[in-house]
Amino acid sequence: MESSPINRLPPDSLHQIFSSLPLRQIIICRSVCKFFNHLLTSQPFTEIISSRPPLNLLALRPPHHHRHRHVSNPHPYINVYDPDENRWLRFDLGFLPFRSPQPVASSNGLIYLWGDSVNSVDSSKSLVACNPLTRQFEVLPQLGSAWSRHGTVLVDSVNRVMVLTELAALYYSGAEAANRWLKFSSNLPSKPRSPVLTSTSVFALCDVGSPWRSQWKLFSCRLTSLAVATRTNWTCLEKHEWGDIFDIIKRPRLVRGEGEGKLLMIGGLKSTFSLNPACSTILILRLCLESLEWEEAGRMPLDMYRGFQESSKFKVFGGGDRVYFSAKRMGKLAMWDCWEGWRWVDGVSGYGDGLCRGFVFEAKLTLMQ
Repeated sequence: MESSPINRLPPDSLHQIFSSLPLRQIIICRSVCKFFNHLLTSQPFTEIISSRPPLNLLALRPPHHHRHRHVSNPHPYINVYDPDENRWLRFDLGFLPFRSPQPVASSNGLIYLWGDSVNSVDSSKSLVACNPLTRQFEVLPQLGSAWSRHGTVLVDSVNRVMVLTELAALYYSGAEAANRWLKFSSNLPSKPRSPVLTSTSVFALCDVGSPWRSQWKLFSCRLTSLAVATRTNWTCLEKHEWGDIFDIIKRPRLVRGEGEGKLLMIGGLKSTFSLNPACSTILILRLCLESLEWEEAGRMPLDMYRGFQESSKFKVFGGGDRVYFSAKRMGKLAMWDCWEGWRWVDGVSGYGDGLCRGFVFEAKLTLMQ
């Protein structure tokens, strides 16, 4: 490669040549050789293409058993699926000075993960924001280790972060002069399930039923209330017109919908209203946050649902116009695309029981400020 004529071109000319490629091809070119990797991760080139629209990818969280290891992984990485190309990618996380990084969320080109400091002798973890494409990272203000074990990390479209548990919530906007987390009492009736953070509010499902029968309700809290209160002011969202919308769904989950004004609720469609009914398929409902009206967005085909019907447990993740499903002993993912319908995703590796979780990763070659 050193004797190649391309090395004789000035960097500005090479930047212009490679900037004509789609972002997907630029990412591939970076793995060709060290020269291309250095060229295509340099600050001048990144600034040229920083306005490119992101790639909407799916990032998988590490297998469950990896989160309990105390031995660091010498070559950490994150598995990423490109639905438009139907191919799996692997992004290196070895540039991070942390042991066993555990990716948990993403927004606006950044991945958020828990990591153990290489110099730490205890089990305390730091919450880190990083861009694996530019190999940059930022450590957020320190948190106690209990938050990494029990908290759900949520990030909105402008990279404001919330760590939510049943009893308390931490909120970090990055704009605080003291560069610290704000802490609030959650004041929720039960452990929040599949919470979703938007630019204006946070939403969560809570079980307000009895130990013998679940009764799910949708709760919301406006972010503006966090600036004037010491606890989160949750409101139960309900309308008479909704009827038995929560009674027909078994084990519902929330997923962010398209844009900022939609929520998806996903779960098994109950066949009866008995105490522990069987489900006939998996149903996707869409809630318009402006009108508070529900509509059916999708329904898993019966031949696809048979694989999930035989599994005792399945996971739902994704968001926007694509939702993914995994189940024990499945070995592949089911994907719902609001424009193209349902299909299988093969090639999932490293998950012994077939059960995996993930999140949307909008990959961008944008420098962190």
